[in-house]
Amino acid sequence: MVRSSDSPAWRPPREHRPGGVLNVAFELSSILKPQLIKVPLDGDSKRSAIDELCDLVCTSSSVTDPENFRKAVWEREGQRSTGIGEGLAIPHGKCPGVREITMSIGIPETPLEFEAIDGEPVRMIVLLASPADRIADHIQALGRISKFMSDPTVRSRAYSADCGEDLYQLLTGLDAAART
Repeated sequence: MVRSSDSPAWRPPREHRPGGVLNVAFELSSILKPQLIKVPLDGDSKRSAIDELCDLVCTSSSVTDPENFRKAVWEREGQRSTGIGEGLAIPHGKCPGVREITMSIGIPETPLEFEAIDGEPVRMIVLLASPADRIADHIQALGRISKFMSDPTVRSRAYSADCGEDLYQLLTGLDAAART
C-alpha cells in the first residue's frame, strides 16, 4: 500500500510534525530536581495532592504563571483521570505560563483514591509542567516515566522510597542507564 498525504494512515515525518523533533539526548535530570520531590505528601486526597505538587513545581523558575498552570492541570484532569494504573498517576498541564518542562513527584503517606483506570489507589504522583509549544518533549517525558514505572521492581523501589533524594537517584540512575 502506498501512503500519501491523502491516506488517513499517512503521517508526516517526525521533524515536520507540530512540536518538532524528539530530543533523543533528553535527560530526566534536566527536568527533575531533588527539591521538587516530596516524600511523604501532606495531601490526603486527589485534589490536595495535585494542588500540593502544583505548589511545589511552581517554586521553580520554570513556571511563570502558577494560576494558569494549575488551571491547565485541572482542565486536563477533568477530561480523564491521569491515574494510569499500577499505583501511578501522571497529572500534567501545558500552558504558555511554563518556560521549561519541569516535573515534581510526590508519594502520599497512604495510597489515594484517584479514579485510576484500574480502580486501584495511587501510590506515586508525577506532575509534569510543560510549555504549550513543547508537545514532543512533553510526550517524551510522559513516556519516559511511564516506561520506567512499568517495571514491577522499579515501582516497588519507587513506592518504598524513604526520601526525595532516594527517589531522585533511582529515576535519574535508570534514565542514565537507558541512554547508554
